[in-house]
Amino acid sequence: MIIGAHSIIFSTNPEADRAFLRDVLHLPNVDSGDGWLIYGLPPAELAVHPSERNDIHKFYLLCDDVDEFIIEMNQHGVACSAIENAEWGLLTNITLPGGGKLGVYQPLHARPSGLTGA
Repeated sequence: MIIGAHSIIFSTNPEADRAFLRDVLHLPNVDSGDGWLIYGLPPAELAVHPSERNDIHKFYLLCDDVDEFIIEMNQHGVACSAIENAEWGLLTNITLPGGGKLGVYQPLHARPSGLTGA
């Protein structure tokens, strides 16, 4: 049945964003050919939220300490938004080298058992 999930980040500068994921976030990766990197991610969660429309998807990375994460990103010159205290987590957005935003949050919600990592 389901063996995993594959998420996609679209970018106007994919080379810079690929290097960021590899060199700054230290995500394990494999070259699937011609420099096209596929990254391993920590264990994942999936939630279904109500909406007036279908085909809307969001992608966030989780961290165990958003303040420490922001400090580390600042050491790499990565811009982070102010922390938003959402009901479900402490959220910041990082700006990728390609100009896109990526949400990273410290979860405050219950998490499925058996997950390890971030």
